[in-house]
Amino acid sequence: MGIFLSVVNENYTDTFDTFIESVKHSFANFSIIDAIDILLLSILLFVGFNFFKSRKAGALLFGVAVMITLTVISSIFGFKSLSYIFNGVLKIGVLALVIIFQPEIRDALEKVGSGSLSGIMNIREQKNKKMIYSKSIEQICAAVKDLSATKTGALIVLSRTTKLDEITETGITINADVNSFLIRNLFFNKAPLHDGAVVVDEGKIIAAGCLLPLTRRTDIDGNLGTRHRAAIGMSETSDAIIVVVSEETGTISVAYDCTLTRDYTEDSLRKFLLQKIFKITQDEENN
Repeated sequence: MGIFLSVVNENYTDTFDTFIESVKHSFANFSIIDAIDILLLSILLFVGFNFFKSRKAGALLFGVAVMITLTVISSIFGFKSLSYIFNGVLKIGVLALVIIFQPEIRDALEKVGSGSLSGIMNIREQKNKKMIYSKSIEQICAAVKDLSATKTGALIVLSRTTKLDEITETGITINADVNSFLIRNLFFNKAPLHDGAVVVDEGKIIAAGCLLPLTRRTDIDGNLGTRHRAAIGMSETSDAIIVVVSEETGTISVAYDCTLTRDYTEDSLRKFLLQKIFKITQDEENN
């Protein structure tokens, strides 16, 4: 037994000494390129963590991190059986992660591509877009005010950079200018499309009666109904802004970036939408 412990201790010491020498060698050859490399990697990991932490993939990412940690530990201590198993799982896991995270990866790439395109828009296009969206926001806020007063349930999705083709395909194509009267008629409780969502993009009501993905989170208020859960689910898979009117209380809520905020008025809703879509401050709005 003593001989076994001595051999294990000697192997551990050799491994540790090798590790220390490797660290010394790395620092001895450390350059500005290495510093930039580490900085870029840190930014990438930070952005990736923030992107996935509020989504369904968050718990899975934690499991992957645990698996990688166990693989490293088993390699350091020479646990051959565990190392063999973990290495095999990781090799298969790379393909599995791509498949599992396909919606999130596509969403991230769409945001990057859309952001790059929006950055090269000329001034005239930006002004036209601002005017179109401003009119749409006014019409939406007016409609939501009336829907809230009559306790008429509503679910309005304001598309931003993430494409929502898969969502609009589940509803009926409208392709009409945003109008408060039209929105109120679409959500009238006897109308055939009132239970679905209305999707708005660039001043147009693209479709109505659309089906949104429900959130699977268990930490939200149990009193929230299907509309609110659908709004949160939509905010988890896109950068859209979703406005909800409660059928029971008339309360106006907004789902954005995986978060639901409530008790909006017509004015506070307008300010929120202008700020998120145009980054307009209170002073700019008053001017």
